[in-house]
Amino acid sequence: MRILVAGMLAAGAAIAAFAPGAAAQSVKVQPGADDELRAVYATPVEVAEGGRIAEGSCARCHGANGISTAKGVPHLAGQRAAYLDLQLRAYRQSARVQSGMTGIVRYLSDDALVKVAAYYATLDPPRPVAPAAKAAAARLDSAQAGKAAAAACSGCHGETGVSSMPGMPSLVGLDPKYVIAAMQAYKSGQRANDMMKAIAAGASESDVNNMALYYALQKPARAKTPAAGNQAAGKKAAAACGACHGDLGVSGNPTTPSLAGQDAQYLAAATQAYKDGSRKDESMKGPVADLDEKTTKDIAAYYAAQQPQAVNVRRPLTLAEWTERCDRCHGVNGNSTDPLMPRLAAQRADWLEQMLHAYRTGTRKSTAMAAMSALMSEGDVKDLSAYYARQSARAVSYIVLPPAGKKRDK
Repeated sequence: MRILVAGMLAAGAAIAAFAPGAAAQSVKVQPGADDELRAVYATPVEVAEGGRIAEGSCARCHGANGISTAKGVPHLAGQRAAYLDLQLRAYRQSARVQSGMTGIVRYLSDDALVKVAAYYATLDPPRPVAPAAKAAAARLDSAQAGKAAAAACSGCHGETGVSSMPGMPSLVGLDPKYVIAAMQAYKSGQRANDMMKAIAAGASESDVNNMALYYALQKPARAKTPAAGNQAAGKKAAAACGACHGDLGVSGNPTTPSLAGQDAQYLAAATQAYKDGSRKDESMKGPVADLDEKTTKDIAAYYAAQQPQAVNVRRPLTLAEWTERCDRCHGVNGNSTDPLMPRLAAQRADWLEQMLHAYRTGTRKSTAMAAMSALMSEGDVKDLSAYYARQSARAVSYIVLPPAGKKRDK
């Protein structure tokens, strides 16, 4: 059994030594592989032979020195040898599918793949890309961006979405999907309100999404407005509403609004709008048809008195939080010391984006990466890819230690 000790190199000097971390993923080569780490301890003669093979088979796409200039084609220079060997075999075994790669590796032996992988691992890694001017400043996360977008709404809906103006709805306690759909309805004219139509028309899709998330993350509270109806009578009259809007007005359906804690005057006006047809929704048309003005106010008063509940939404991770998670397997700043784990530092951003999308859609298989990438927004994917492309790549050397107890030859 061979034991590897990894040493990370910068400017030709050894600065650290690490064994592969416990958090690193374990990767098993498909049957037929003699040793998944063979490329790590390839001899100089094998590396030279790998260079000759790579020049004829790989350089046209990946660059003469393993540094790609083609969009969507990864850098190979300085990548971890065992990882490269593993991926080359995956292409040949159709575990990974890409027509150009499959056609090339189909005619290369296991021995040739090992040598090519070892060769690229010995090359100087690429330089990190310089940050774009716009990327130099930290991007606001979705919740922060939502707060900024919602600033113009606070005059009517309250700073945190809790209304203190009679007739104006509170926006806390509402699922983002419902808020987004409502804004789209105002924008299209399906909901008639000139002021809201103008606001919705001027808001980008990203602004609306972020604003809806911001309100969903705020601490729920009842509207700070009076309620004119009889709560006890309203509770009895609202019995039929619970099927859609939930017990005590807390909806379990993202597209159906919660009514708990909502401004009573707004609820009464919305109910009347459904009744007279100025606000259209087939599911509301029947239930409100026989409600008189007093009953409408009583129901509104009952729901206004109920305690709104927090929406079940996940607060998005910041870029720092995402990179901390990724670094657990891929090494600090994306410089993996595990020979089976790819280095992300200084890799092409467009390639990293492409791979994250492949994991999200399942076209590239990895249980761990699928679970991780499924939680990412489009903004997260772009930010993470750009971040790792800006990191300095570090080469890693591996020293093979003899098994414990084995005597050294004198």
